[in-house]
Amino acid sequence: MAFTRATGKHRRASRTARTTRNLAGIATLAASGVVASVASPALAATDESAPHDTGLQQAVVMGDELAVRIEAQADAQQAAAEATAARAKAEAEAVRLADAAKKKADEVKKKADEERAAKVRAAREAERKRLNTFVAPVTGSYVSTGYKASSGLWSSGSHTGIDFHAASGTSVHAVGSGTVVEAGWGGAYGNNIVIRMNDGTYTQYGHLSSIGVTVGQSVTRGEQIALSGNTGNTTGPHLHFEARTGPDYGSDIDPIAYLRAHGVSV
Repeated sequence: MAFTRATGKHRRASRTARTTRNLAGIATLAASGVVASVASPALAATDESAPHDTGLQQAVVMGDELAVRIEAQADAQQAAAEATAARAKAEAEAVRLADAAKKKADEVKKKADEERAAKVRAAREAERKRLNTFVAPVTGSYVSTGYKASSGLWSSGSHTGIDFHAASGTSVHAVGSGTVVEAGWGGAYGNNIVIRMNDGTYTQYGHLSSIGVTVGQSVTRGEQIALSGNTGNTTGPHLHFEARTGPDYGSDIDPIAYLRAHGVSV
């Protein structure tokens, strides 16, 4: 059978109950972050003439505060993200600048090393040229008798060296650096000196009036080693000079070509 409501006047919910329900609904809306604007007429319809607090004002205030907090949180998060991005950008720029500085420093060092190596090579080359450049055995002289000149004065029938014009007592110099292998009487050469040059060739200085070096002594380019004279098989004072491939007689080579090859103008 059907149920029917008892007759009589309907009773309205108490104020306390209404307020409790309103607050629960507002709390639910506030938790979701939304307070619907249409709530106002709906609540108003419940009790059109009620002058008491319905809870709507509290809901609006709570919603505004929540919105402000959410916005502030969003702003803080954005600021933090921007700060992180700025730090990352600054760090990347610092790394780039450091790499650029290191690259430049490496280039400067490489250039300095290359320049230093070039200077060392140039100095070595200059020293090599200096050591390989000879001087004439007698300064300011000239060749009075050439190489391979024919005459009965020489046992071989021809001149095995060249003669430099020089009065007795004229200074005689080692044409280059080397080691003395002979210093003393040399028969037809008179007082003579033989030097093994640093390049492996030999030079000989004959008819000397005095000798200023000893066997085993190292001499340098331009160093005075003796004085010219008129000893041995000679017709007058001069310096006999020979260039050889070995220390012994008969290994002679053209002295003029030898000296010119080492930078001496003869």
